[in-house]
Amino acid sequence: MMTVAAARQLRDGTACFVGIGLPSTAANLARATHAPHLALVYESGCLGAKPDRLPLSIGDGILADTADAVVSVPEVFNYWLQPGRIDVGFLGAAQLDRYGNLNTTVVGDYDAPRVRLPGAGGAPEIAASCREVVVIVRQNLRTFVERVDFVTSVGYGAGPGDRERLGLRGGGPRLVITDLGVLEPDPVSRELTLTRLHPGVTQERARAATGWDLAVAEPLTTGDPPTPHELAVLRTLATTTREGR
Repeated sequence: MMTVAAARQLRDGTACFVGIGLPSTAANLARATHAPHLALVYESGCLGAKPDRLPLSIGDGILADTADAVVSVPEVFNYWLQPGRIDVGFLGAAQLDRYGNLNTTVVGDYDAPRVRLPGAGGAPEIAASCREVVVIVRQNLRTFVERVDFVTSVGYGAGPGDRERLGLRGGGPRLVITDLGVLEPDPVSRELTLTRLHPGVTQERARAATGWDLAVAEPLTTGDPPTPHELAVLRTLATTTREGR
């Protein structure tokens, strides 16, 4: 459901900054279904990659072999990402708060953390500069926290006006897609609001998996289940990757 919901948000003809994992699966599913002209940009410098299987990492050779161009990592960030040429960026996180701020640095105190996470990578630049950001993360009390322990990537800061005050070019998180549903920022308060549930999920379950008093839209809708075609393409991508073709 997470992969299909994310794929459906990608529009044909746009440029998408893709990470490995669910974002890559979603982007390749979209390109193989409703968005054949979706331009996939990988942090390794591959522009317009068209893999016929899911890449195992951003350094997977299939990305360079099928790309329109391969450029340096600094050029990806300095020429494509930072000037706002990327339409959609995908991000994940270990922690997320009600204003869409993301933590991938530490859990606990920075100087003596309980857990040291992988770190920022290109996430702060994606969050700052993409025209819109889609966050994909599982919804539970460990991840959906009242306040992130460290702001690795800025969402909407402490609320309205913070992105503008910080001079961030991009539009910020447009969607947060979880295993329970979809959240969107309130247009005034910028607080994440539950707007759509996945089939079979209840509002109460989503609230119980959130570390703050979750705002819920009226009306709260339920998304469509995956179509047979989406499932068939998704399974083909997964099978081809496992078989190494």
